[in-house]
Amino acid sequence: MPHHHGLNEFNGLHDFCHYGHQSQQGDRFGRIFNLPPLYLPVSELKSLGAQGGPMDGGKTAKRTKSVPVGQVFFGQFVDHDITLDVTSSFTQVANPGVIPNVRTPTLDLDCIYGLGPEAHPYLYHATGDYAGVKLLAGADGTAANQVQSLAKNDLARTSHGTAIIGDPRNDENRIVSQLQLAMIRFHNKVVDELHSSSLTGGELFEETREAVTWHYQWVVIHDYLLKMCGQAVVADILGNGRKYYCVDSHDPYIPVEFSVAAYRFGHSMIPQKIQIQKGKSALEVFGSALGKGFAPLANQKAVVDWHELVKTSAGRNVQKAEKLDSKMATDLLKLPFIPADDIQSLATRNLLRGQAFLLPSGENVARAMARSQAEIDKVTQAAGTIAGSAADLSSGTPLWFYLLVEAEKIGRETMPGHFDKGEGLGPVGARIVAETLIGLIELDSRSFLASNRNWDPADSVGVSTLGEMLTF
Repeated sequence: MPHHHGLNEFNGLHDFCHYGHQSQQGDRFGRIFNLPPLYLPVSELKSLGAQGGPMDGGKTAKRTKSVPVGQVFFGQFVDHDITLDVTSSFTQVANPGVIPNVRTPTLDLDCIYGLGPEAHPYLYHATGDYAGVKLLAGADGTAANQVQSLAKNDLARTSHGTAIIGDPRNDENRIVSQLQLAMIRFHNKVVDELHSSSLTGGELFEETREAVTWHYQWVVIHDYLLKMCGQAVVADILGNGRKYYCVDSHDPYIPVEFSVAAYRFGHSMIPQKIQIQKGKSALEVFGSALGKGFAPLANQKAVVDWHELVKTSAGRNVQKAEKLDSKMATDLLKLPFIPADDIQSLATRNLLRGQAFLLPSGENVARAMARSQAEIDKVTQAAGTIAGSAADLSSGTPLWFYLLVEAEKIGRETMPGHFDKGEGLGPVGARIVAETLIGLIELDSRSFLASNRNWDPADSVGVSTLGEMLTF
C-alpha cells in the first residue's frame, strides 16, 4: 500500500482484533466466515425479487424517523471509494480470492483524487496559484457544450460529456454525481483554508488531502455508521475491538459478506421520489432529471441543494430515507436502464450475486456471531412468512434477505439494549458493516485511526457531520 511522505508504517494492527482469520490479499475480495454456502433454485430467487412479488414495496412512502435520505447516497459514494468488481457475473461461481478489487480497499478518496496530481493531472488545475492543488469542476471551464449556469453546477467533462473524475460510477445518477461535486468543492475550500497558513504547492496539496480524508473518515464513523448501525455497535467496536473482520497481515480486504450482502442494505432505503430543492416538487429517482447518468447536467431542476437531503445548520425539514426492511421501491424491481431480456430487478440481481459468491445462509452467519437462537428463529420465521409461496426458505435464508428482515423485525440498536425497527441494520448486519468500514480505516496506515488516534475535527477545519462536509 502506498505511503505518503513522512508517515511511518503503523505496527501492531492485530491488537485491534480478538483473533486473526485466514490471510487475504489486499487487492482481492475475501471471506470473514468459513461456512457452507446456501443454494436455492434460481426460479425461487427470481420470484422472491420480482416486481409485484414479496419484496415489492409499491409506491407508498414508509420513511424512517432518523435517517436523512442523503445518507443513503453517501453510502453509495463510500462503496465506490472502496470496491469495484469488474470480472464476476451471475452465470458462474465466483471465487473472492481471485477477483481483483480495482479500487483501493481503504477510505482514501481515490475516487476523488485518482492517483494524485502527478499521475492523474487531468483532474487538477494546470496553471495559476493552485496548479496541481485544486481539483477541476465544471465551473472551471467545461467542454460539454453547456450553458454556464449548468456548467458551474456540474463536474468537469470531456467534449463528449464524459465526467473527468476518479471513478466513472460517480456519474451513474444525478444524486451521486452531485455528491462527487460537493466533495470536490470541499477539497477546494479546504485548500483555501490551509493556504492562509502559508502552505503552497505539493505541501499544500498533501496537507489538504490528509485533512479532507480524515474528516471524511470521521464522518463515516461518527455520523454515517451511527445512523445506519447504531451507537451501541459502533461504540463496542471502538472500545473492545473487532471480533470478526480481522486480518493476519497489514493489508485490508473487502469481505464478500459485506460487499455482496450486508452493504446492499441501502437498496431498501431508496425512495421512489426525492425532493432535492426547497419548495420544488419531488423528482422520480429514475426520471429524466435524476435517473439518466453518464451525461452532462441538462436541467437546473437536477441541481441538488444538500440542505434538503442532509441535516445542516440551515435547519430544513430534511427528507428521510425509506425504512430499512424487506421491501424495495417498485421502480428498483424493474430498472429502466437494464434491457428487457436481462434481469431488471435489483433485488433478484442481489440474490443471484449472493448465490454466485457462495454466501452462507443468514442463519449460519448469525450462529457464527453467537446470536441467540430465539432471535434467529424470529428472523427466520418472519422471512419465511414474507417470502410465502415465492421461495422455500426451510433450508436457510439468503444472507442479504435475512439482514433486511432482521432490520425490519429486530432493528438498529440505537443505544445499548434499545432497538428501533426499520431505522437501521439489525445486530448481524450492523456488526458486519461497522466492523468492515472501521477496519478498513484502522488498517490504513495513513488514516487518523492508524496514525493519530487523538485527532479531532476541531484540530483542522471542524467538519464533523455529513451535512457540514457537503455544504462547507
